[in-house]
Amino acid sequence: MKEAQLDEIDRKILRELCHDARISNQKLAERVNLSPTPCWNRVRALENAGIITEYVAILDQKALGMPDTVIIEVTLERHDDEIFQRFGAALAELPEVMEAYLLTGEYDYLIKVAVAGTEGYERFLRQKLYKLPGIRNSRSTFALRCLKRVHSVVP
Repeated sequence: MKEAQLDEIDRKILRELCHDARISNQKLAERVNLSPTPCWNRVRALENAGIITEYVAILDQKALGMPDTVIIEVTLERHDDEIFQRFGAALAELPEVMEAYLLTGEYDYLIKVAVAGTEGYERFLRQKLYKLPGIRNSRSTFALRCLKRVHSVVP
C-alpha cells in the first residue's frame, strides 16, 4: 500500500494510532466511524504494507534521571565505508543516544543524547563518545526546551 493509496479512513486510523497506540480496536473503530472488523482489517493491512512499522512506549527521560538533551555534531577522521560502519555500529550501542543521523555538509553525524546535566554529559563524552573509532572533532549544544516532539510523520 503506497502513500497515494491511503484513503481518509486509513489516515484517520494512523492519526489515532500516533496519538494512542494502545487504543482498543473497538475504540479506534468508533473514532474512525467503522465497525470493529473492517477497522481491524485495515490496521493489519497497514502493518502488512509496512506503513505501520512498530508500536513503542515513550519514556520520560527526566523521570529516568537524564533530563537534559544535547545535540552533538561529529566529524570523522576519514570518509570510508569501514570507518562509517564501525562508528555507526558503536554509536548504536550507546544507551544515551536517542537519535543519530548520517549527514551531508560540514559534519558527518548529528546525534541526540540524553544526559544528567553537564557532569553527565562530560562522562558521556570522555567515557563513551570519545572512545568510538574515527572521531576527528565534535561540537555540542544543550537544548533549553523542546518545542515540538513527534515520533512519526502524521498523515
